[in-house]
Amino acid sequence: MIRKALPEDMPVILKIYEQARRFMAEHGNPRQWGNTSPAQNVLEEDIRKERLYLCERDEKICGVFAFPVGEDPTYEKIEGGGWKLNTPYGTIHRMAGNGQETGVFAECLAWCREQIGHIRIDTHEDNRIMQHLIEKHGFVRCGIIHVADGSPRIAYEWMEDI
Repeated sequence: MIRKALPEDMPVILKIYEQARRFMAEHGNPRQWGNTSPAQNVLEEDIRKERLYLCERDEKICGVFAFPVGEDPTYEKIEGGGWKLNTPYGTIHRMAGNGQETGVFAECLAWCREQIGHIRIDTHEDNRIMQHLIEKHGFVRCGIIHVADGSPRIAYEWMEDI
């Protein structure tokens, strides 16, 4: 089940991101989130704007992700390629699982696809596991975008019926 995150969920959310950072570092991707990303204030803002979601199984939180719908300033400029469509889209950000459950990405993605038929996502070049998941689920690599700190990310797009 997917539901909106609430302020009282923050301790579990922070624990999931801590575990995700550790997993990423152990699997060759220590730079994407470093030791502190995503910052708690960013997550609190996501909750206030009602765009942070949780994946729950048996009343236990096993995944967390942001899913804003609408223009994402980070995606305005893309290098080495281009977007396939210029229609309204949702963006998956800050996807993390608790490391104990399988299929969390697929479950969250299925929910996102029910919300809108055009989705964008990006990941760090060192995040081979996420690249595999993204491509396995039908996303097309579109080019390189740069996040707020200027670092590059591989950008992907998925469109319903295309």
